[in-house]
Amino acid sequence: MNDVLLTGTHGAAALVAVLVIGFIGRATARRLRQPEVVGEIVAGLLAGPAAVALLGHGTFDAVLPSDVIDILELGAEGGLVLFLVGLAHKLRPGTQRLPLRASGWVVAGGLLPALLSGVAFACWIVIAEDSGVRGGAPLPAFLLMCGVALSITAVPVLGRILAERGETGTVEGQLSMTAAVVIDTVGWLLLSVAVGLGSGELDGFLQSVVVLGGGAAVALGGRYALRTRSAAALCGRRPGLTAVLLGVVALAVAMTVKELGLTTIFGAVLVGLAVPPDGPWLKVVDSVTRVGRGLIPVFFVVTGVTVFVQDLGPLPWTLIVAGILLAVLGKGGGSYLGTRLAGQPKQTAVSVGILMNTRGLTELIVLKVGYDADILTAPVFVALVVMAVATTAMTGPLLLLTNRKASHEARTPVKTMAQDDSP
Repeated sequence: MNDVLLTGTHGAAALVAVLVIGFIGRATARRLRQPEVVGEIVAGLLAGPAAVALLGHGTFDAVLPSDVIDILELGAEGGLVLFLVGLAHKLRPGTQRLPLRASGWVVAGGLLPALLSGVAFACWIVIAEDSGVRGGAPLPAFLLMCGVALSITAVPVLGRILAERGETGTVEGQLSMTAAVVIDTVGWLLLSVAVGLGSGELDGFLQSVVVLGGGAAVALGGRYALRTRSAAALCGRRPGLTAVLLGVVALAVAMTVKELGLTTIFGAVLVGLAVPPDGPWLKVVDSVTRVGRGLIPVFFVVTGVTVFVQDLGPLPWTLIVAGILLAVLGKGGGSYLGTRLAGQPKQTAVSVGILMNTRGLTELIVLKVGYDADILTAPVFVALVVMAVATTAMTGPLLLLTNRKASHEARTPVKTMAQDDSP
């Protein structure tokens, strides 16, 4: 009993320390005019290696023994599930009034070239790198995993950037958000397929397909059930109780899906998509999301402790450079091309390309799923994590630079023919 109490107290203290690390990361990011999630990611991932460098492995293991890390992992997984309920709830077209053709071009431009860039990245690893970097995952799972990794857009970070800049209602804001929602929805489904393929057995893949189909049917049925008057009445009268019930259901569904061979992420997405998108449910989902959002720094710290404290060898600079270049070319360049094909002006296309290249937290979740499923090796995981941080961090400065250039061009007087001919 005393051991359990001591472990629980130790775990609570570790959790408080992790939340402080997240606060420091957010505050630093704000001072650097970066999205807060960038600060959380960097601070969380570096916390473990920094502690090992200062304390040494022996002291570090005493401060964070395996049973305490297990508590943090449980908190990280639970917080991630609750947060993703809110994220998935937003994975639906909003109130935008954009032509379907325009949105379709941006979606195609932001998805297909990025998937191809990811496949090219995977093929380059297979051809140019040794087997230790490639790993032992089945080739289809590895190709699809890399494709998903380079095609994801971080909807929460994108939404925050647009809100902070007052561009939610602009053409580029609506185009990028609509395309990001559609692409991420496709990305979560492809991620589940990649995990199924990663089992290396046909039965495992078929089971994943069955779980995908069954989960979609359950989500659709749940959505109709939650639209009944009794469910809406309970939600309106007791939003706090409804939020607790929704959180419990999300955790139960996520763990059930995990037992069936897929990631908990898919279970969270199913619950989020099942909740009605309007009415009193908005407040309930927001409450669940806030709890999950508060625990997100634990996810970054646990990732840093379980992955980055290992002896990963020298940084895979070649993989990092290739990952960043292909990510920017596929996602940013493809989104620019799609926006131009949609009939939008060059400035709008540049802004959409920059915005769609934002990855942030969503990318880290995808990469951790691939790493835990043994589809991505540690060097590839590290390279893509650096890529995710770099592409997210470059969004703000690039937008500022393009907007300044556009303002400068707008203010520059245009010479007339008479002015050109004057002596």
